[in-house]
Amino acid sequence: MGFDFLLNGVKVYVEGESPTTTLLQYLRAQGMTGSKEGCAEGDCGACTALFVEKDAHGRLTYRAINSCIALLPMVAGREVVTVEGVGAHGEHPVQAAMVKHYGSQCGYCTPGFICSMFEGYYRGNLDPSHVNDQLSGNLCRCTGYRPIREAMLEALETRNQSSADDDLFQLRLGRDLPASAPLEYHAHGKTFLRPTTFRQLLELRATHPEAALIAGATEIGVEINKKRSPYPFLISTEGVHELALIEEQESTWRIGGAATLTAIEEKIGAEFPILQKMLTVFASRQIRSRATLAGNLVTASPIGDTAPVLLALDASIELESLARGARIVPLSEFFLAYRKTALLPDEVVRAILLPREASKKGSATKRLRDSYKVSKRRELDISIVAAAFAIDLDEHDVVRSARLAYGG
Repeated sequence: MGFDFLLNGVKVYVEGESPTTTLLQYLRAQGMTGSKEGCAEGDCGACTALFVEKDAHGRLTYRAINSCIALLPMVAGREVVTVEGVGAHGEHPVQAAMVKHYGSQCGYCTPGFICSMFEGYYRGNLDPSHVNDQLSGNLCRCTGYRPIREAMLEALETRNQSSADDDLFQLRLGRDLPASAPLEYHAHGKTFLRPTTFRQLLELRATHPEAALIAGATEIGVEINKKRSPYPFLISTEGVHELALIEEQESTWRIGGAATLTAIEEKIGAEFPILQKMLTVFASRQIRSRATLAGNLVTASPIGDTAPVLLALDASIELESLARGARIVPLSEFFLAYRKTALLPDEVVRAILLPREASKKGSATKRLRDSYKVSKRRELDISIVAAAFAIDLDEHDVVRSARLAYGG
């Protein structure tokens, strides 16, 4: 049994494709060769396509993603837009701006840039000062970035001067998005399951401890492409609505185990500048729109950029299994060794608990919070060293508490 999804507004049906086939491989096999393979690990952006999904505030939006590390069953029931779809209703303003400013030479990277620019065009909060971040997930070897940046800036001006009433892409964001449906997909001796309730997820985890959990596939997709890891059994957390929630409580933010980094940035970035700062140098928007906070933590990689920030902020992680129920572990006790955590084989990360600054008691009159990352490039690079500091001072500037965390 297969599945269907919307591709540039047309419903397509998929069956017989391996669950570890990437979206990029499928698109190119269907003749949509605008999306290119450059790095096969989410680093260059030549493969960029778009998902339609809800942002952290419940509004429909377009998300640029790396199709080279997105697995095909992940698009079941979704809507996907490729560069071919961007130009389906005539020349789009971002395409016109690229032509006007000579933003393309060999053209290999151009379709990916167009898709990232397309996302930025429909982001209501994209300030011109954030254009570098919007485009940092796309690399260009020949044109240079100045004309591409100028094209993006002109497209934003065009957006501000035009009416949304005749923009078909904007109008498509005004409809309802159907809820994720359960998926059980088998092909080529491999299995991909997508439950839609947390109870179903726990039951599947208990029944199939041999399966790998998958959320955004920003790590598993790389292992499939680069290490040829087979991953014969995958259980996706994406369909469980409650795991995507980011809930505000009096003393804590409760971040669901499937909440993406982009959603976290949108929802709580303003309250936690220390986290917001680190997220601006965490890979790229394509990666952040797929990667989950829980996924970044459970890999227990020393170069995971979110761990130092959360350690400094004294976060905890809520784990749950069908047999033993829920337990809360301080993040400082969660990491046991290199690539090893306290997560048991039948457990799932239900939430990350982040204490709110305003709720903290004590005699501190000054709170210092900051994060730093040293890397060869500013954007889209792994840490050489990452650090985060949370320091409380009293009225005499005496340190009363300090949490210092490092990674890299």
